[in-house]
Amino acid sequence: MRALINAAALFAALMVVAACSEENGGSYTLEAVTAPSPFHGIHGITVTKDGKILAGSVVGSAIYEIDRQSGETSIFEPAPEGMADDLEEGPDGTLAWTAFLDGKVYARKPGGALLTLAEGFPGMNSLAWTDDGRLFATQVFLGDALYELDPSGENPPRKIMEGMGGLNGFDFGPDGKLYGPLWFKKQVARVDVDSGTLEVVAEGFATPAAANFNSKGELHLVDTEAGHVYRVDTTTGEKTLLAEVDPAIDNLAFDGDDNLFITNMADNAVIAVNTETGESKSIVSGPLAVAGDIVMSGAAGEETLYVADLFSIRKIDLADGSVSEVARVWSSNIDYPMSISATGGIITVAALTAGAVQSFDNEEKALALHHGFTTPADAIALEDGSIVVSEYARGAIVRAAGDDLDERSDLATGLEGPSMMMLDGKGGLFITERDGGSVSRIDLASGERSVVVEGLSAPEGLDITPEGHLIVAEVGEKRIVAINPETGEKEIIANDLPIGFEGPDGAPALFIPTGVAIAANGDIYFSSDVDARIYRLKKG
Repeated sequence: MRALINAAALFAALMVVAACSEENGGSYTLEAVTAPSPFHGIHGITVTKDGKILAGSVVGSAIYEIDRQSGETSIFEPAPEGMADDLEEGPDGTLAWTAFLDGKVYARKPGGALLTLAEGFPGMNSLAWTDDGRLFATQVFLGDALYELDPSGENPPRKIMEGMGGLNGFDFGPDGKLYGPLWFKKQVARVDVDSGTLEVVAEGFATPAAANFNSKGELHLVDTEAGHVYRVDTTTGEKTLLAEVDPAIDNLAFDGDDNLFITNMADNAVIAVNTETGESKSIVSGPLAVAGDIVMSGAAGEETLYVADLFSIRKIDLADGSVSEVARVWSSNIDYPMSISATGGIITVAALTAGAVQSFDNEEKALALHHGFTTPADAIALEDGSIVVSEYARGAIVRAAGDDLDERSDLATGLEGPSMMMLDGKGGLFITERDGGSVSRIDLASGERSVVVEGLSAPEGLDITPEGHLIVAEVGEKRIVAINPETGEKEIIANDLPIGFEGPDGAPALFIPTGVAIAANGDIYFSSDVDARIYRLKKG
């Protein structure tokens, strides 16, 4: 496992930021465990004519400006309109970008006016301008079509073609043709946007993600699965490997001096690449990308904290503070994990938006990946090999057979936003019902539901203390509470916590789950969807 930050750097970043309640048998001090992360995932990137490096985030719903010397970041276009999977400046200085989840394309005019150029197109992903000011965009993943957009916003998008195979991250070449990767076909294509014709110019890639021309008319391409940067000859199709970085590259851009910058979504990184020497240097990055659910595993003194980090599964060694990686998207067979559990040596992850559930064995080797679940908020492996899954939108808990996760049956239904789960060791499980504001117990044999406590505000992650109390992230109140499951009595552990990041309109209210995990010494760890980092409530 590759260490992402060493212990010395981690503990240098450690800082005490607040004192917390003395309720529930002691005082707690809030400490940062990981360094902060600059984005909530990073995707598209462009360099404006005046040299600004701008990068977009879908989950963070914002466009950021990055100082290439210091690595400092600032919000350039805030949420909610700032959601950007791709962005590019037009010849007149208009900045356009694609709001992938919202299905919109926005444009900010040089005078400051914000226009909506398209809406109702889920999966609007990539865009590019021609030198004479025409604008084109594609749907990818949630659609597969190429459109021409009216930069004035007065006319609706005009569909040019569809079914290309995921035309992603494209650019116009010196010949006026559009060049870009076909994500699902592992090819690079040339498109005549006037005739609506497509031809393949290069192939043999792992997962080509984006392509851009430099000022010399040379096409450069990034392969997200391989972590490769190529130069591609558009006449012969020959590709030349220029640089190798970690997988999960998303996009690339040249500045006016042909300096190349790429983004890596798993590392929240903007990386400068020397196309002559192959040397790469991170301008800015973060130890975590999104920081979803967490779980504690291992014996006292040897504990590991696992993090479902959307673009990867990471782990933190609590003995030395090092952060390392179990798997990452595209280079590993995982699908955007947002929740995680550990039972009997089995790690199980669920991907809320991808509808996927997957387990890893006690050597962290990936087992089968299964799709088709309805917004799976959490998943736990049971002793008999079956897996229980909370289906958030459907209000159900599903039991899937261990030897065939496609063999499924409802264990319980009628729940209000079933979210994070925890086995109680007595034949049942506790589950937070985020939308209903309650914590319930589900009997694993009968599916019978009994309410433990009501009146909570958006409860999400939970864990159980050695004394049997529940520690719950009450996200709607931005606090951690302790609950006696026998009486329903609630005590506040800590207030005013950096949790409760708001998702875009139309996204599940459980957008980025706040996870909770308890160490053997009583310290409480939680993930911050606001800061994209891990905190500890250290028991005093």
